[in-house]
Amino acid sequence: MRQIILSLAPVLMLAQTYPPGPQVLTFHSDIDDSDQPYAIYVPKHYEAAKKYPLVISLHGEGSNHRLDLRRVFGKGNLPRETDAHAGRDFPQLKDVEFIVASPFARGDMGYQGIPEKDVYDVLGDIKKRFSIDDDRVYLTGVSMGGGGALWLALTHPDMWAAVAAVCPAAAPGIEELSPNALNLPVRLFQGAIDPVVPVQSTRHWNAILQEAGARVEYTEYPRVRHNAWDSAYQDASIFDWLDQFRRNRFPERVRFVTDTYRYASEYWLKIDGLTPGTLAYIEARFDGPNQLAIQTRELLGFSLRLSGHPMYSSAKPLSVTIDGEKMKPGRSLSFSKGERGWQPAPYLIPAGHKRPGAEGPVSEAIAGRQIYVYGTEAADGDAEIKSRHEQARRAANWSAPHEPLALNFKVVSDREVESAPDATLVLFGVKETNAAIARISSRLPLALNASAADYGLLFLYPVDSHFVVVSSGLPWWTNADEIRFPGPSFLPTPYRILLGLGDYVLFRGSLEHVVAAGRFTDDWKIPAPDAAKMKLTSAVEIK
Repeated sequence: MRQIILSLAPVLMLAQTYPPGPQVLTFHSDIDDSDQPYAIYVPKHYEAAKKYPLVISLHGEGSNHRLDLRRVFGKGNLPRETDAHAGRDFPQLKDVEFIVASPFARGDMGYQGIPEKDVYDVLGDIKKRFSIDDDRVYLTGVSMGGGGALWLALTHPDMWAAVAAVCPAAAPGIEELSPNALNLPVRLFQGAIDPVVPVQSTRHWNAILQEAGARVEYTEYPRVRHNAWDSAYQDASIFDWLDQFRRNRFPERVRFVTDTYRYASEYWLKIDGLTPGTLAYIEARFDGPNQLAIQTRELLGFSLRLSGHPMYSSAKPLSVTIDGEKMKPGRSLSFSKGERGWQPAPYLIPAGHKRPGAEGPVSEAIAGRQIYVYGTEAADGDAEIKSRHEQARRAANWSAPHEPLALNFKVVSDREVESAPDATLVLFGVKETNAAIARISSRLPLALNASAADYGLLFLYPVDSHFVVVSSGLPWWTNADEIRFPGPSFLPTPYRILLGLGDYVLFRGSLEHVVAAGRFTDDWKIPAPDAAKMKLTSAVEIK
């Protein structure tokens, strides 16, 4: 009986009725077992039997889901109205035949990692509640949210029908993903005298997207500061622009760039093998029916998912040329690269090598559920245990002083921690002080000597079905107030530092004095040059 009830759950959600207009809904997040809000607009005459287009709108720094929903309809702040007041109530919004949703996404965290997952959780929640046309799902955002829109668009370009980014404050480094926008319509808006997001930044995005062959439009407002959304969204006109486009599920030409298994598929291409941290490139095009020409760089394996493509027929032979070499594909339409070049065979990741869900860097490990664990072993009284607990508590509190985040990570002692196959364990101390580290110490590639009091070591490592992040010696945020770390200023410092790390870092005194830092090799070993640097300190044992 329970199975029947569970199977009917999506049907019951679709059958539920919602009042028309703007409102706030919640979804349950498995990141921290919390209910997270998002604002949503329901069309005036919504009919469950009809498929509706969906717009996902991402708010900017210091804003929220409620204010962002009214802004995308062209109902921004009134004269002298603060953001706090503007976000309290929903005004009358223009009646459009779109479902429109704005995730809160934890506040001011950007849109990578946990808030990125929130956006996709909102998308999934909406599809359970409402009838959505999968080929008319659009993305927009302002400032921090505009940068988030570019990030989500370039990492999953095949999910969106079109993207509109307003004065986008994009995360550094994502420009290298611009080739992924080949089949994605993009529109950029920017104020010419914006003091927050320089006009040169958005002009640069326009240029690199044009160079990548994307269908990009650029609108610049001559006397507008950091409120370009007032013009871009005026009278809810953005919906008319978005409504021109439908997702093309089967483009004739596909180009994809990525350095991670986390983002490894686009349209009818799937990357099966790469070196995490090294940018892999593939471009595939139909030169005619059942004729494919493919170019690759730094790629180990890929598959073609051509079922349903109008240029492909499984009843006829498929001609495939890879990097100038013709070959006859196997039934799986998978290819792998070895010492003799490309072969028509599936790529198999070697045992013990980095793979989807276990590849690093540290940002991967902290993109989901986390438990922070302090040690109680070899402690000199309750005061020292309290100090260790406070260190773990500070690490688990990602809020900035001006902006508390809607996150609540569990902090426990090594005596309390239980098996957590769905969570990253962030472990503080060394095997002599933390029993949780001691239990797995023989499996870890590194260990800080207990006597290395002026060093700090942080690394991640896969253990069974989850990651552990080990922080030994000085915490990674030591003297952080005196160091200028890269990344958006709105992010809390301990979290911002983690986002900028590779798989490991050893430092002396603070991160101003890094001994060695980088990515493990594909088989989870310390590269020889960094291993030599670590050994010279006598502070680290390399297994």
